[in-house]
Amino acid sequence: RMTYKLIPTHKKTVLFIAFHGRGYSDNPRAIYEYMRQQDQFKDYRFIWAIKHHKKKNITIENAKVIEYFSIPYFFYLARSQYWIANCKLPMYVLKKKNQIYLQTWHGTPLKKLAFDIEVPEGTTFYRSGMNEEMMHETYAQDVKKYNYMISPSAFTTEVFQSAFRINRERLIETGYPRNDFLTNYTEEDVLNIKKKLGIPLDKKVLLYAPTWRKNRNDNDYGLDFQKLHQAIENKFGGKWNILVRLHPNVHKAPQMEYSYTFNATDYPDMQDLLYTVDILVSDYSSCIWDFSFTKRPCFLFCPDIDKYGKDRDFDIPISQWRFPLSRSNSELSDLIASFNQDNFANQMNLHHAEMGNLEDGQSTERVCELIKMACEE
Repeated sequence: RMTYKLIPTHKKTVLFIAFHGRGYSDNPRAIYEYMRQQDQFKDYRFIWAIKHHKKKNITIENAKVIEYFSIPYFFYLARSQYWIANCKLPMYVLKKKNQIYLQTWHGTPLKKLAFDIEVPEGTTFYRSGMNEEMMHETYAQDVKKYNYMISPSAFTTEVFQSAFRINRERLIETGYPRNDFLTNYTEEDVLNIKKKLGIPLDKKVLLYAPTWRKNRNDNDYGLDFQKLHQAIENKFGGKWNILVRLHPNVHKAPQMEYSYTFNATDYPDMQDLLYTVDILVSDYSSCIWDFSFTKRPCFLFCPDIDKYGKDRDFDIPISQWRFPLSRSNSELSDLIASFNQDNFANQMNLHHAEMGNLEDGQSTERVCELIKMACEE
């Protein structure tokens, strides 16, 4: 603590952290890519803290990449005037009064979060081993440090006030910067992603992206890839490939048994995949809300819906989600066969209106205006 106080902050240094140092992605990536192109920030120093960045061979144009949880990491926590992160920071992180902490979070809260999670007395949480009181304290301490927290919609603003116990004044409705990629991408961007993944450029792509289950770390989610592949080719025509992206907390790599399946689990940023693919199949993941802005077909495959609902409560009952939902492979095939694009687009428009969504391709600009104001204070 003494050393931390002795290191002066630098007014033009910004530290970015995505998913506890997992990589270069999500809202922090979108904000960084915008900032580095603006004259306002041309003489700023940008720092990215990433785990195993040398082993992963990660370099970021115009930024210094440091190892997460290293001596330089703690130095730049003290040195940087601005922190931009998308997950709560550990309790050991200290913040000075003159530092600005912008919390972007990383999804629309369709599942209950933080203080809103209801669990039986004595419950411990799977990944951390903390009990409910300890878990709540980690959020309380982190939220105290926020100068601002961004929100993608009116719905999320309401949920965050309850889930994080944060006052409305620090919640800024801007839309999610990461979703600007879904509006502003180019065909060249799509081709580059397909080349990186080794996908044939002349075929359409479906992405299967299930979320993590508390008691399920394997790659068996019950999806029949052969049945799915046949259904989409019958309905939409042409030749198709299937990308499989498991949640980062699932440590086993998916087995690619068919020539038309490709593993995208280790691809660094989900948003790139969302604007690259033609169809999404998921379940309880917030990626469905992001993908809705493309108006492309999205199907929910939820064979364990009853069990999952007992483990995680939803902020919006799943029966009210405006996405085609199936409980079995046969139901999924039937939904695909009967899919109507116009009806689906209308449902997405209704969904966006109900949520009070703000995404219009300019969310990052709004966030950076907030940062500019903080710079001038």
